[in-house]
Amino acid sequence: MKQMTFAEGLSLGLQESLEQDERVVLIGAGFGGLTPYRSAYAPIRGRFSERITDPPIAELGYCGIAIGAAMTGLRPIVAMGTGAFSFEAFPQIANEAPQAYYGTRGQVTCPVVFHMMTGIRGAGALQHSSSPQSMYWNTPGLQLVVPGSPADARGLMKTVALRSENPTIFIDHQRLQGVTGMVDEADAGEIPLGVAEVKREGTDVTIVAVSVMVARALEAAEKLATEGISAEVVDPRTLVPLDKATILKSVAKTGRVVVADESQLSCGVASELAAIIAEEGFESLRAPVKRVAIPNVPIPFHESEEKYITPSAGWIINAVKQICN
Repeated sequence: MKQMTFAEGLSLGLQESLEQDERVVLIGAGFGGLTPYRSAYAPIRGRFSERITDPPIAELGYCGIAIGAAMTGLRPIVAMGTGAFSFEAFPQIANEAPQAYYGTRGQVTCPVVFHMMTGIRGAGALQHSSSPQSMYWNTPGLQLVVPGSPADARGLMKTVALRSENPTIFIDHQRLQGVTGMVDEADAGEIPLGVAEVKREGTDVTIVAVSVMVARALEAAEKLATEGISAEVVDPRTLVPLDKATILKSVAKTGRVVVADESQLSCGVASELAAIIAEEGFESLRAPVKRVAIPNVPIPFHESEEKYITPSAGWIINAVKQICN
């Protein structure tokens, strides 16, 4: 076991995927963006430069090329940078890649991975702070992976890069890059899609946390414990496919639930998870489902305004207390 940052875990998963299957190729290699942790990805270029294509600023074009390559035998991983850049390629990502496998009844596969850094990043302002995971969840045919720890980043990248036959959106919140956790380098590391993990056991309330909100939920659970509230933290790890059974089992145990995701409140990930719990686990609930998400506003540039709308551990604590007191 070794302690790694999220960036190091993801870099390890990428390197292992490239090692194990020569069909894995990269379109772009800027997985760390402009974060201080981008050096963790330097070994990828050092070891596999011949399998990296550095594209121009033409997302619609190079995503289309990646989809075509996936349909004809390669397994491309596209480093898109900021999630908002994927909007430029939306016709390819939403209207071409998802249709291949479904539209041909499995005769044509499309094992392409679109990696994007999302979320409120710090001075990203209106056009570089997007959280588009709910948009892609609402696009049938796309797998949606949202790891919140270094081990999950490594394992889920290996799974989709090496085993999947469907196109995948790999959401990597920019503020996750420096989050640390233990990674078992001796283990193969692959994590099946659609398998949630209980990150912390509890009895009074369930916190379903996605991506960057996992660390914030664990912080909230620690503080709540000092006040006599036992919080269970469940990380879905993937949204498509979704492990509803684990989430509902936890809700049945605690009877109360807070759902947290850093995407917009209306029609967002937290809202959809809350709807599923209300619809399929209503008999277990002893209080209304509470959502923690971004208010329905564009993301401002100024630090104080940005902080004001960023879902935090404090927001989770407040939501828990509203249904536990």
